[in-house]
Amino acid sequence: MTTLPRESVLVRTWFGDDDAWETLVLEVGTPNEDGFLAYVTLVDDPAFEGLDAEALKEMQPGGATVSFLADETTLTSVEHPVLAVWVLPTSDDDQAEYRSFRVVPFALWSVENNINIANMDWADFTGSVGDDGVFRGF
Repeated sequence: MTTLPRESVLVRTWFGDDDAWETLVLEVGTPNEDGFLAYVTLVDDPAFEGLDAEALKEMQPGGATVSFLADETTLTSVEHPVLAVWVLPTSDDDQAEYRSFRVVPFALWSVENNINIANMDWADFTGSVGDDGVFRGF
């Protein structure tokens, strides 16, 4: 079985549009006006096609706190909303608190930076998503 690194990853899980993936990679890799950038390892491997949030959690238990999935929704939507996934183990009682949400590429740095250094809580982000379930910044 193919493994994932322990740091935050952005895993491509849908391979129907190479141009959309390349655009997303460019968007995620572009620092904002203050120079902030998401520190994610890009994973572009067909072995991960169809990988979902639960499977990602099982494959990456420990290390990073948050990782990201670029699925069909991400790569077919105009805003390219990436799925943010809390990958640390949680109790059954905490599942709802750590639900996954989508984040637009220009705000991905905020989630990755602040969650991985424990500067902010997951609830700070889930409480700030739009009605469509997408975080676009504070």
